[in-house]
Parts: sequence; structure tokens; C-alpha cells
Amino acid sequence: MIGPIFQRETATLPRRGRHFVNRVVFAMMLFAIICTTWLLLAGIQPVQNAGDLARFGVLIFQLIAPFQLIVLLFMAALSGSIAVSHEKDKQTLLLLLMTSLTNSEVVLGKIGAGLLATLNAFLASLPIVFSIILLGGVSIEQVLSCTWVTLCAIIASASLGATIAFWREKTFQTIAVTMLIIALWLALGEVIAAGEFSIVSPSFATLASPLRAVWDVTQPIASKSILPFSVPGGNAMLSGVCMLGIAFALTVLSIRRLRIWNPSRERRSVNAESDEPAVVLVSNETATADNSRVVRVWKSRAPRRVWNNPVLWREMRTWAYGRKVLIIQLAYLTIGLMVGIGLRQCILNGVAFQATSFQEELVPTTVALIAPFFVLSLIIINALAVNSITNERDGGALDLLLVTEISPVNFLFGKICGILYVTKEMVVAPLLLCFYLWSQSALSSENLIFTLITLLVMDFFVAMLGIHCGMIYAQSRIAIGTSLGTVFFLFLGVATCMLIMLMFRGSFGRQLAPFLFIILGGGTGLYVAIGSRNPSPAITISSFLLPFLTFFAITSYILRDQELAVFSVVSISYAFATAAMMIPALSEFDFAFGRSRTADEE
Repeated sequence: MIGPIFQRETATLPRRGRHFVNRVVFAMMLFAIICTTWLLLAGIQPVQNAGDLARFGVLIFQLIAPFQLIVLLFMAALSGSIAVSHEKDKQTLLLLLMTSLTNSEVVLGKIGAGLLATLNAFLASLPIVFSIILLGGVSIEQVLSCTWVTLCAIIASASLGATIAFWREKTFQTIAVTMLIIALWLALGEVIAAGEFSIVSPSFATLASPLRAVWDVTQPIASKSILPFSVPGGNAMLSGVCMLGIAFALTVLSIRRLRIWNPSRERRSVNAESDEPAVVLVSNETATADNSRVVRVWKSRAPRRVWNNPVLWREMRTWAYGRKVLIIQLAYLTIGLMVGIGLRQCILNGVAFQATSFQEELVPTTVALIAPFFVLSLIIINALAVNSITNERDGGALDLLLVTEISPVNFLFGKICGILYVTKEMVVAPLLLCFYLWSQSALSSENLIFTLITLLVMDFFVAMLGIHCGMIYAQSRIAIGTSLGTVFFLFLGVATCMLIMLMFRGSFGRQLAPFLFIILGGGTGLYVAIGSRNPSPAITISSFLLPFLTFFAITSYILRDQELAVFSVVSISYAFATAAMMIPALSEFDFAFGRSRTADEE
């Protein structure tokens, strides 16, 4: 219907095993959250009547709906980006443009291909979401409105990812720009909801942010309509229409600019060397009397001195990831400045450690501002790390690199140090925000040291995780999806567990049994992601212990308020996981070049 690209994807997708695994895993995640919350509720207070069950239904709906939206929003953006970037990395997009395919068939086909996997998980989760109605407290209209907003957000996110991928040449630039735009998108809704824009009513936050729209739907009492007249479906319908409008505008822009953006200017030879001299006219100031032509011979520039570690030299002294990295760094610093302004307002208003109504008055305002910024920095560092390996493989440079005299130590540490240098803004900016909170007495000196060391440990962990996934997966899109998905689900799972624990405070033993299924599931998923392709005892131990130790750290902080125990457990466990991935890379130096490729990667 929309071209052979989409038809090929619909024909080949059911043949892949992950087509069935993804929807089963996502549905089980939602069901595990429901079961865990129910066990916690039943262990604290008896459920005696329908009213208690209805209150539980409202609580579950307020947990499941935002969780589903954030996961699918991320999946759609990543799938839409990779669907196009994969063609560019393999240099097959130019071949598609040389065929008789029209611009609309290429663009719509790639957006549709990116949407298929996300819609697969979305449809699989609908029975779980609609079953919440049986508990009471949630109406069918609320679930339908939430489903409509989530679906429209998925389409808009996939269109955004595909548009950025058609525009940018480098995969890292595509992923980083997409993540930054989504972060600004969600932050805009929070700023409007806080009433920072005097010319815009806070009620319009539901139109600006899908997260605010879903949260508005989950409230037991329906909010007042934005428009002066009533609309079927209320504010959720308007929010969905706005997101579909954004998706339509991005799609039209991609169709109109497809052959202008591709091939990219980075691939066009402007000052290429030539065997024949180029003939040019002299300027008027230096022209001869008879306006004769002069000949300018192209000469190669003088060679630059390379360091003893050429990998590190390339990462730090060349534009290995494109010059547009400067735009990404500037955009990230802009977001950091916005977060800093928000922290300053909280301190001046005396609400630095007061809770916000959006998280059920459980999470301090400073944490709600600074924690997503930390996660964004870790995602960008991980994206660059995995792309630093996949770019070498797709460009055919990794085969040549491995036959040189470069040692595994030079390669690995050259990549890690180069990644942290390119993303130095993502490393330094969170540390500066912590120093600012400490200078304003909003953070103690002890907690400042704990936070700084933990952030540095996590920076090294996500960098090594990206390199590890790039080495063990032969297909670039599988490596990128696995690496970013691991980071995203790790922190999203931690945030979800923290919210559930804060709602049901109790002893460690009472919390452990309900969360045991999530801990075991998280350990199994982590082992499949990073340990099944290149197994080792250390990776196996870290895969299954990391979720449990993370759970122990959360409960130690929430239930017993022991910062030293949290710092020790988190820093040691993630440092051990980093070493577990680093040692095989140094000793074996094994890359997947197709010999370990499964049927899913073909």
C-alpha cells in the first residue's frame, strides 16, 4: 500500500524470533509490575471490599500508563532512526534513490518499518491495560483515551527519528539529536504545567507533552476542557490530533527534502584532490592587465603527527563523528542550563526538598529535575560508544585495524578515553550541577563525594557497555538497539521500582519477595543482552547480581536512609560489571564478523 519497502518489512518481520520475544517480554513486564504492586498492597493492608480494589486499580493505571508511554516512545524513536541509519551505514540508501521508487514510498516505507516493531509491542500490551478496568476505579473512556494518546505519540516519535536520520549522515548524530528533541519535548510540557510561561495557560501542557496528556487521563476526575466548547474524547483527543499533525508535518518535510539531504554534503567532494589542475579566475584586485587565467594546482596538506596510540588520536584530534557534534553539545548544554535555572528557582523558593504533586508527592523537586538530565547524559555517552565500534565495522575499517600492530589495550582504552573526551560536556555538566547544589547547601559534602564518584563510575559503565555490545553483535542495528535498550530499561526499571517502594514502605524482607520476579527477570534479560554471545563467569555473575544489588541499594536508601551503603553497593557492583566486560575485550579481543550471526540478524 505504501511501497515495496514496507511490504518487504511486513513479510520478513514475522520470520524473526525477536518479533515474538519482544511482545511477550513487554507484556510480561507490565504484568510483573501489576503482580508486584498487588503483593505489596496485600502484604501491608487487607483488601476487604470493592472500594479497596478500585483504589488499587487507579494506582496501577497511574503506574502502567506512563511506563507504557515512555517505553514505546523510546522504542519508536530508536526504531525510526535505525531503520534509516542502517541503510546509510551500509550505503544502500543511495541505491534506493537510484531506483524508480518515489520519495513518498521511501519515506513512508522506512517510517512504517520503524513502526512495526513498536506497534507489535503496543498491541501486545493492550490486553493487560484493558484488564485494569476489571479492578474498578478506571473507566473504559480513560483506557481508550490513554491508548489513543500513546498511539499518536508512537507515530510522532517514529516520524521524528526517521526525519532526523534522513537529515543527518552519522548514526550517533541521529540518535543524539532525536533523544535531545524528545527530552526538550517532554520538558516543554513540564515548564508549561509549572506556569513558567505567563502567556500560556498550564492546562495547555496536555497539548505540548504526551506524558502530561497521559497523566491527565489517569486522574479519577476529568480535567476541564481546554477549548470553550466540548470535544468528543476531551483533551486527550486534542493532544492526539496535535501529535498526528506533528507526524504529518515531519513526514512531508522528509518527502520534500529527501533527495536534497541525500547524498549528504559530508559525502560531496568539494575540495577533493585532482590529478588535473583546476582553472579559476583571479580576483579583480590581483587580476592581470589582460584578465588572463591562472592555474591553481591542488596539493595535499602536510601530514600531521600521530600519537603513539592512533585510536585515541583519531578520536580526539579528528572529526570522526562529524562536525555537527558541536550542535549536539550546544543543545545538551542548553538543557543543562535550563535544569540549572530550575534548581535555582527551587532553592530561592525554598522548595529544594519539597515534593511535587506529579509524582504523588514522593519525589523531591530537585531529584525530578536533575535525575532525567543524568539519564540523558548516560544515554548519549552509550550511543557514542556503540557507534564508535559499529561505524568502524560498517565502513570496513575494522578489518584493516585488526591486522595492524595496534594492541587490544591501545584500542580499548583509546576508544573509552576518546568517547569520554567527545562527550566531555555530558560528563562535566552533571558534576557541575552537583557542585552547585552543594554550594547552596542543598547537598552535603559527604553526599557530594558519593554522587560524583557514582556518576563517574556510571559514565565508564555505559561507555564500556556500548563498546561491548558493538563487539559482540555483528549487525549494527542489533548492537545499537541492545546497548541503548539496556541502559534505558535499567534506569527506567530502577525509577519504577523506587516509585512502587515509596508508595508501599515496609521492611526489606517484605519488599524482597514481591520484587523477586522482577529481579530474576532483569538478571536474565541482562545476561541475554551482554553475556549470551560472549559468556564468561564474571559477566554471568554480574548480570544476575546487578539487579539484586541495585534493589538492595534502593531499599537501603528508602527504608533505612543509609547513603554510605548505597554508594558502596552501587559503585562496587557497576565497577565490577565494567571490569567483567573489559577483561574479555582485553584478553580475547574478539569481534563478531558474521560467524556468530543468528537468523534474526540476517
